[in-house]
Amino acid sequence: MRKDAFSRRMMRQTKLSVDDLIQPLFIHEGEPEKQPIPSMPGIFRWGLNALAEPCKRCHALGIPAVVLFPSTPSAAKSADAKQAWHPNGLVQRAIKAVKHAAPDLGVITDVALDPYTSHGQDGLCDARGYVENDRTVAALVKQAMSHVEAGADVVAPSDMMDGRVRAIRDAFEKNGYPNARILAYSAKYASTFYAPFRQAVGSASNLGGGDKRSYQMDPANADEALRETALDLAEGADMVMVKPGAINLDIVWRVKQAFGMPTFAYQVSGEYAMLKAAAEHGWLDERQAVLETLTCFKRAGCDGILTYYAAQVAEWLRESECAEI
Repeated sequence: MRKDAFSRRMMRQTKLSVDDLIQPLFIHEGEPEKQPIPSMPGIFRWGLNALAEPCKRCHALGIPAVVLFPSTPSAAKSADAKQAWHPNGLVQRAIKAVKHAAPDLGVITDVALDPYTSHGQDGLCDARGYVENDRTVAALVKQAMSHVEAGADVVAPSDMMDGRVRAIRDAFEKNGYPNARILAYSAKYASTFYAPFRQAVGSASNLGGGDKRSYQMDPANADEALRETALDLAEGADMVMVKPGAINLDIVWRVKQAFGMPTFAYQVSGEYAMLKAAAEHGWLDERQAVLETLTCFKRAGCDGILTYYAAQVAEWLRESECAEI
């Protein structure tokens, strides 16, 4: 059965398709409209006037959705992160721009305060610099509401505060958005693999020597991921996320087996950067390595994969639907 391509195809259990892909997009204010990110070759920060380009490309390729991540200027950052829910803020305007460019493209938004805080943390801090859970949750509700009011289809709280899914769900129900969906980052580990992302959104310098270990999960723990996921589902999450993805496929498998709910994973910036660097040095065949990696995401139980390779992979899949990994 392994001898020929036709027989390998006949017994192949796991198949990657464009329906599995979600494209993250970085957005920013001002010039240039298409700004390269040095630590993530091939990835850009998009100004609102240029945002139609990647959105139309994704829609034409059949990618179901994009997720927006803002790089905010220093003037928009503060201790209380109040720009996060400004009705005319960067993300709020970007949602409308995406819907104008590609009305059928799903829009997912990141709900977390780190792009807006002067200290780079995902939440609001007390005088000692400790992130306060309940005060942060109240701010996240305002941020999530501002996103659905602007037209977002899905909000994705990535902050890892306790109780934020229930608070957001209650706000949606009370304010006339019962069909707004919540993609909860339920098992988000405190990881070094986020470094290129933090440079891309401009939170790395604000965070400085700080870390997020007081609220993101310890990479050594697995059972905790199931407890966190169970809590988010009980609070009203529609989908759950494991992050980082490639280094936590055992967690994806356990979450999917335990709950059977829509399960997503994020091939994060550090994972993307490693593949890019190896390919650029000629150490790996980029296409084969990426397709193999994402197929393994699917094999582990992923219903959706956030990957910076989404548009490229969609093109590869279109070129040869029967291509082997």
